[in-house]
Amino acid sequence: MKIYNTLTRQKEEFVPIEPGKAKIYVCGPTVYNYIHIGNARPMVVFDTLRRYLKFRGFDVKYVQNFTDVDDKIINRAREEHDDALHISEKYIQEYYDDADALGVARADVQPKVSEHIQEIIDFVATLIEKGYAYEADGDVYFSTRKFPEYGKLSGQNIDDLESGARIAIGEVKEDPLDFALWKARKTDDEIAWESPWGMGRPGWHIECSAMAKKHLGETIDIHAGGEDLQFPHHENEIAQSECCNDKTFAKYWMHNGFITIDKEKMSKSKGNFFTVRDIRKEYTGDEIRFFLLSGQYRGPIDFSPEHMQQARASLERIANCREDLKFMMDSVEEEKMNSREQEVVAGLDSFKDKFIEAMDDDLNTADGISAVFEMVTAINTQLRGGASKEFCKVALDKLTELTDVLGLFSSKKDDEEISPELQALIDERQEARKSKNFARADEIRDQLKEMGITLKDTPQGVQIIKE
Repeated sequence: MKIYNTLTRQKEEFVPIEPGKAKIYVCGPTVYNYIHIGNARPMVVFDTLRRYLKFRGFDVKYVQNFTDVDDKIINRAREEHDDALHISEKYIQEYYDDADALGVARADVQPKVSEHIQEIIDFVATLIEKGYAYEADGDVYFSTRKFPEYGKLSGQNIDDLESGARIAIGEVKEDPLDFALWKARKTDDEIAWESPWGMGRPGWHIECSAMAKKHLGETIDIHAGGEDLQFPHHENEIAQSECCNDKTFAKYWMHNGFITIDKEKMSKSKGNFFTVRDIRKEYTGDEIRFFLLSGQYRGPIDFSPEHMQQARASLERIANCREDLKFMMDSVEEEKMNSREQEVVAGLDSFKDKFIEAMDDDLNTADGISAVFEMVTAINTQLRGGASKEFCKVALDKLTELTDVLGLFSSKKDDEEISPELQALIDERQEARKSKNFARADEIRDQLKEMGITLKDTPQGVQIIKE
């Protein structure tokens, strides 16, 4: 597999530190509000990366943090006259609600800043001891110029950065480029912990370095996040981690591109800011996930009603194929495959090979999805000419293998049973059709459609499709 490494600006073969194992750290949300569609993209993209690496046989340890200590959370707590950690816990649960709908599996570890204060203090103390950081009036700053490679991830030139750097009111930095590792408490209502430098809390950048070190070690395989985190967040992580540990922090850096709204950058001021929770009122989690995977992850992707409708129609094509296979598997009488079906099944493996080739090329989900559609077309062609139970099962397994890698349909209850009341309506419609009472049959069909149930009449019987 090849991965585009932001650090080197080129695709590189993925060679993990330990053969057969992959250690991945992904920057998670600051939990003070519902996640927006921009937050959802790295969640879905790197969940898919994890799924694909597992599919390829890697033992993956996947860590994604929650920033539950931050100025935004403190401000939200003040607005709502609430405790900061209570606010963050509330929105962590809301995050899980959205993540589950998007088919994002739980990370192996989902650490919180508030539960790693001692690790962060120890990390900062080591940097001070080594001469890379200093304390000033209860704040602790990192001496940026003492890390000669500063700027290597984002391509920033330290002299150019200096011309635009400013020292904010209340800061006592030795250099405008220095950044905070620990912040002294300024008011009594700020969340704070005791430290060697007085009551305070971690700076933003230090948290990920400390949590990655604890849960994955001093050097990790892949560090990932949104494009906006390259600078200063990930740049600062590299500086403090490599100075603290005297080792490379991460071998590969992966960054997803921005989401635009009708080709404009999303922002609250423009009124084009959409939370996943709001989008879910109109589209399913699977449709949102499909949309997010429909473009190359490093490039921008445009969110619009037209693109979401395209995602809905495309996903429906795959879903219908799955439902047709399940229905025929239960309905047809022929058990074993004939020679023609065996040829089609053998051909399905070629689409799996295309899928792997695409995904091996820097997680090219767009081309991977194209391979899935080719498989769907081949399956549908065979189904139109009739199929055996064995063919339906084998074809469904092969299709599901690929959709599972993409994380599609993982949030649905595919095996949910039909209630007796619902079955009674379906049976009544069948009786109405037999007695040529088409008005009543159509009435029941419309009633079921309002309940999210579509009936499809086939030679093998009535197929029930849940929306």
